[in-house]
Amino acid sequence: MTALATGVTGAGSVAPETPVRAARRRPGAWRFAVLAVLGLYFLVPISASVWFTVRDRARGGITARHYTAIPGAEGFAEAFTRSLALAGLTVLIALLLMVPTVVLVNLRLPRLRTTVELLTLMPLVLPPIALVVGVRSVLAWAPDYFLNTPLAEAFFALQEPALPWILVFVYVVLALPFVYRALDAGVRGADLPTLTEAARNLGASWPRVLVSVVLPVLRTSVLNAAFLTLALVLGEFTIANILGFETFPTWILRISGSQPQVSVAVSVLSLLFTWVLLLMISALDRRRGTEETA
Repeated sequence: MTALATGVTGAGSVAPETPVRAARRRPGAWRFAVLAVLGLYFLVPISASVWFTVRDRARGGITARHYTAIPGAEGFAEAFTRSLALAGLTVLIALLLMVPTVVLVNLRLPRLRTTVELLTLMPLVLPPIALVVGVRSVLAWAPDYFLNTPLAEAFFALQEPALPWILVFVYVVLALPFVYRALDAGVRGADLPTLTEAARNLGASWPRVLVSVVLPVLRTSVLNAAFLTLALVLGEFTIANILGFETFPTWILRISGSQPQVSVAVSVLSLLFTWVLLLMISALDRRRGTEETA
């Protein structure tokens, strides 16, 4: 009887299946081939540029005199300082415009999100060459009709060669798509309604909320927006050239005929500077993610 019961129990029981671990997929050789091709696509031109700047044709070997000659090159300090000032003003104005706008749309006016997105995308739809031609036509037309008036003086002030404010305003328009996208991504990833409501309940004013609550939460997004705007301004050539202002890119073109090695050396250093900024922003983003996880 016991044997029969044991047999029945054994027949009715089902042995658990041994779990089978899914084999890890190893990346195919084609992926490494694609990465190798992309690496060569970027590294070969950069390496050729570096070799062009460090090769000493007269004596042979390697020299760094083209890099050491950059600070003393004619017009470098003025053009680079002017571009940095334009970049700083553009970043400041763009953030002052877009941070409150993105926060307001997210908190109070969600129905206007599509409208704001379309408006900020307009600079990508409108070709920059058409924009700068229109700006130049207005700058040339206004003084003739408003001569000896405060409006004409304002137009002349916008075109001051030392600090052309007209470039700042045009660059702000061009930077709007990148600034809005960076800030909107940060706002959607944060619980701003809860944070702002808590700050308001504690008696904080809206300016205090923006400075003490919103900006710390959107720190990485603000840095990304500032970096994209800085890269845009330091690399923009067409608008400054057509309007007749000498900025960092137009200065590089101007000296490329008389000092080609120096112009290429400046381009290499500006590329390295951009990479360093990108790595710094990535490091700050990782550090913030580690702090939030902890």
